[in-house]
Amino acid sequence: MKLYPALSTFALACALATATPPASAAESTGPAAQLTQSQAGYHRFKIGAVEVVALSDGSIGLDTQLLQTPHRHALDVTLKGAHLKSPLDTSVNAYLIKLEGRLILVDAGTGTLFGPSLNKLPASLRAAGVEPEQITDVLITHVHTDHTGGLMSGERRIYPNATLHVDQRELAYWLDADNEQRAPSAKRGFFQQARASLAPYVAAGQVRGFDGAQQLFPGLSSVPAPGHTPGHSFYRLDSQGSTLVFWGDVMHAAEVQLADPTVTIAYDVDPEAARAQRLRAFADAARAGYLVAPAHMAFPGVGRLRAEGRAYRWLPLPYVNDAPPPN
Repeated sequence: MKLYPALSTFALACALATATPPASAAESTGPAAQLTQSQAGYHRFKIGAVEVVALSDGSIGLDTQLLQTPHRHALDVTLKGAHLKSPLDTSVNAYLIKLEGRLILVDAGTGTLFGPSLNKLPASLRAAGVEPEQITDVLITHVHTDHTGGLMSGERRIYPNATLHVDQRELAYWLDADNEQRAPSAKRGFFQQARASLAPYVAAGQVRGFDGAQQLFPGLSSVPAPGHTPGHSFYRLDSQGSTLVFWGDVMHAAEVQLADPTVTIAYDVDPEAARAQRLRAFADAARAGYLVAPAHMAFPGVGRLRAEGRAYRWLPLPYVNDAPPPN
């Protein structure tokens, strides 16, 4: 692993220090909210001996025109059969792992960058009994804004005592000004937001890059899953014969992509690689039977896959509430 020290190079320091994020999505007018009060935003469960907490950052509408397929009619038929229409109500999930005295967060939500229906992750953490200052580590599946925007609130680090863990390829891609210039204009905002979210942590020496498949902590490892972004990573938790794989953005619209895993999304940096990655991930999860946690499955977003021909069925983790009530 490589720890990115404060001001490791003059060029990187200047780029980070001068980054200005684009206008927030909160400034635009979106659909009226369906609810007048937030939902409970956490769900506890165990993987072997390890406690995990699913955390909601909120939900947002996903325009189905972002989904990419030559079989548009089949996609529309799938949506109609599931009683869904555009925009799809889409969860943004993060996960807390309590492992050997560490409080490890998988992804950091959106912050204020995607509008007022999100940015609930800090409140969800507190509701689960954890202050953001207690987080020791943040595992970033990839640097897109809905996974890293919540690292900052203005000039304040939300997780001031945490080390960020990110694949080195992901860091190299998003912090490279040349990559930003080569990107389509519609996607350059991702680079600006990435720099703004990561800058204070880089300056404080709190960003640790890893190279592909690595054991980061006992029973917790990174799994390379490039495609959606160049350094997109899964994280695999193993305890007492049980396994949970945090999937990041292997899929965005479950009803569509479980029915047809070849459907991609406009946010993919490499759509062909993202499609191949999803096909492998779905097949392996269904064959081995382990639990998976995609970032955009309906909250709490934890379950298994069962193969049904070329499609897959989602089998959600059963809800358990068997602890004795508090005194």
